[in-house]
Amino acid sequence: MNRLQSLFARKSSDILSVFLTAGFPTLDSTVPVIEELARQGVDMVEIGVPFSDPMADGVVIQHSSTVALRNGMTLARLFDQVAEARKRVPDMPFVLMGYLNPILRFGIENVFARCQETGIDAIIIPDLPFAEYMSEYKPLCEKYGIDLIMLITPETSAERIHLIDDNCSGFIYMVSTASTTGTKDRFTPEQTDYFRRIASMHLTHPRLIGFGISNPSTMADACANSSGAIIGSLFIKCLERNVTIPEAVTDLRTTLGL
Repeated sequence: MNRLQSLFARKSSDILSVFLTAGFPTLDSTVPVIEELARQGVDMVEIGVPFSDPMADGVVIQHSSTVALRNGMTLARLFDQVAEARKRVPDMPFVLMGYLNPILRFGIENVFARCQETGIDAIIIPDLPFAEYMSEYKPLCEKYGIDLIMLITPETSAERIHLIDDNCSGFIYMVSTASTTGTKDRFTPEQTDYFRRIASMHLTHPRLIGFGISNPSTMADACANSSGAIIGSLFIKCLERNVTIPEAVTDLRTTLGL
């Protein structure tokens, strides 16, 4: 049982996962950000690989990727920083989030090997086709003991959702909307219906809801309809508007009503 599986075994609700862009706001901030998130009780971190064309991300995370790349962040450097973070934070699950282009350039198997070496528990690749996952990536997941997390949206068919549930591991990432990442004031009735529809499918794997969670209302709705929430754009904003990393994490928790 890896760290991710252990988390869901001991905590079935109110899980808080926070996304950060490696190398943002400064090149050397990745490790202290992870440390502070762990210190303030965050359950899991999603470490974003900065990319020049992050198609699933809104302007806030796009901006953080641009800054990180200008700071000199690379995938090789990211793995070195994760290795250091793992020494300081031994138990928190680390999830790597990256698009296909940087992963292919680094080498698919090299990525999985480095994930295993540095203590990453799972990978999210938003633009990875499911058929390609089954043929090329699933064997590597099994070889290196890394979960690959698939995303579903309100438009994902029931057939595909069951395929993901039957063939992937870790958890299912429920994207709350068909649009890109970004903060929202509230979920619409259509989104709530979507959450309830997925819950009624009685899937094997736990679900976390992400995209648009930015206040106590959306946080509560996400936790009421899944095992917890993934926060991204809001935390990037907190890092931008606070002088220190501890202040940014405190700001995040306060904004979410935690």
